[in-house]
Amino acid sequence: MKIAAVTGSTRGIGYAIGRSLEKTGYQVFFSGAASEKMEGVSHYVKCDISSAEDRRAFCETIMSKFGRIDLLVNNAGVAPLQRLDVLETTPESFERLIRINLEGTFFMCQEFANRMIKQGGQDCRIINIASVSSYTSSVARGEYCVSKAGVSMITQLFAHRLAEYGIGVFEVRPGIILTDMTAGVKDKYEKLIEDGLTPIKRFGTPDDVADCVLAIVGGYLDFATGQVLNADGGFHLRRL
Repeated sequence: MKIAAVTGSTRGIGYAIGRSLEKTGYQVFFSGAASEKMEGVSHYVKCDISSAEDRRAFCETIMSKFGRIDLLVNNAGVAPLQRLDVLETTPESFERLIRINLEGTFFMCQEFANRMIKQGGQDCRIINIASVSSYTSSVARGEYCVSKAGVSMITQLFAHRLAEYGIGVFEVRPGIILTDMTAGVKDKYEKLIEDGLTPIKRFGTPDDVADCVLAIVGGYLDFATGQVLNADGGFHLRRL
């Protein structure tokens, strides 16, 4: 039996990842910023990843129950409350996204990596859910792009540092995925996809992202630590 922690997993991509991992035999700890319990899951822990106390408590809860942690999936993240041009972005919005998306992800990696090292490290993995916004400019939500670019560097840093312990660190970059985050711009993206923005002409689904996670936890990519999997319908391809 293997143990997984998935942040931001009350709905959408994180929920799909958690459910997919359960089907492969993992005991999955779902989490979200809210205190109330989730219906229909075996384990739920409140975790606001921007809180050092919550990060520590999440890890300690898992360790106290099972004594080990095999997989951390850093999925939790937020979009700007209001899309603003980079010439108008507020310090408050910038700081919020950096605190949650970037700082939260970095220190979740640190917290869980140290526990993985103590238990021997082998066959442990960390997966960061970034975004095509890691490398794609979107001037109406620049702070989101900056935060996700930082997540991509976090993946490289921890892949480098943890390789000696046999802990693989990977990244999945979702593209245009049909979730709450894209609901408000669904019509816009549907038109762009139809006009050829992505070679595969459909919205991505949370299960498309979960499938990339399953490919990683299957163990076939362990020699490729630091690898990025693009769950984006081919958006990353350079085309003429």
